[in-house]
Amino acid sequence: MTRIAAVHGVLPPYRYEQHEIRDALVAIGLVREEERELLDRLHAASTVRSRRLAVPLARCVAMSGFGEANDTFIEVAMELGERAVTAALDEAGVRPAEVDLVIFTSVTGIAAPSIDARLATRLGMRPDVRRVPMFGLGCVAGAAGIARLHDFLAGRPDGVAVLLSVELCSLTLQPADSSFANLVAGSLFGDGAAAVVAVGRDHPGGRGDDEEGDSDSDRNDNDGSGAARRGNLGGPTVVATRSHLYPDTEHLLGWNIGDRGFQIVLDGELPELVRRHLGTEVRTFLAEHDLKPQDVTAWICHPGGPKVLEAVRDALDLPARALELTWRSLAEVGNLSSASVLHILRDTLALRRPLTGTYGLLLAMGPGFCSELVLLRW
Repeated sequence: MTRIAAVHGVLPPYRYEQHEIRDALVAIGLVREEERELLDRLHAASTVRSRRLAVPLARCVAMSGFGEANDTFIEVAMELGERAVTAALDEAGVRPAEVDLVIFTSVTGIAAPSIDARLATRLGMRPDVRRVPMFGLGCVAGAAGIARLHDFLAGRPDGVAVLLSVELCSLTLQPADSSFANLVAGSLFGDGAAAVVAVGRDHPGGRGDDEEGDSDSDRNDNDGSGAARRGNLGGPTVVATRSHLYPDTEHLLGWNIGDRGFQIVLDGELPELVRRHLGTEVRTFLAEHDLKPQDVTAWICHPGGPKVLEAVRDALDLPARALELTWRSLAEVGNLSSASVLHILRDTLALRRPLTGTYGLLLAMGPGFCSELVLLRW
């Protein structure tokens, strides 16, 4: 059993209304003036109202090339990553030196040494902390990262594992690419980071508030452990996970890497692919645990975009309210790639905490084309 002890999301300070970003894209010549109406329609259809950017908008649209953008990625990723992990560990009552594994994921910048390696000593983690930097999973990596934490903690039940996602999508802007895919991406994606702390079943924080065994030493912190200091937070446990690759779909989503960096690949077929296949995948997964979609009380879904969310709703026959937190996140900050589903998990814990004993499903999709499902129980 893996218990999610804390989730913390952070955003960069530069907030812009959707129309400000749209106007800046027009000003740099991403579209000709006569194509302005198309850009207006795309930005309106995105349902995004505002986004946060890694750097001020004027600097973002004036990047000289991939080198400057990637240097900026490392700088900002270090800042946001440190904030996210520090806050998540504090919320979980875990000291940095207690962490056994750090998974870092991003698909919007590259670094060697990786961001997790650069952060480990600064945060106070042990020299023998295990590190797994992941690149290429894209939007699915928030869900896949939690699944990989679970895999590790199954073999290290007394352990602590941390997932850090930093996605700075604005730094991938291609000002000379007027393709439809780039215009859509320019209307959807924002910047942000999130960290998850998880503990194994034998860790002092692995028991939920609903379980027996809260001893005086747990409550009074006689052994000085972080989990005992803060008490058992009663976060959800990971029941099971599933990964699925859809054959012959590699061309639908991802990056083409060129002289100017990351050029988006975003095919219009994606919503229909989700509508055709996701329902069967989810229902089969749930049935293995004697569950049906109507038994799920919390749907924690990555906000791929309005058409993808509509396809998810149709595929699973969900009521409108089921994805309300996902729609809200999309409107307030845009699509944060792998960090989005973690922000929505945080919002679920804070705003719509399910009843004890009920189930939630965390799901995301990404390049491959692939899906990742994580069954949670409160």
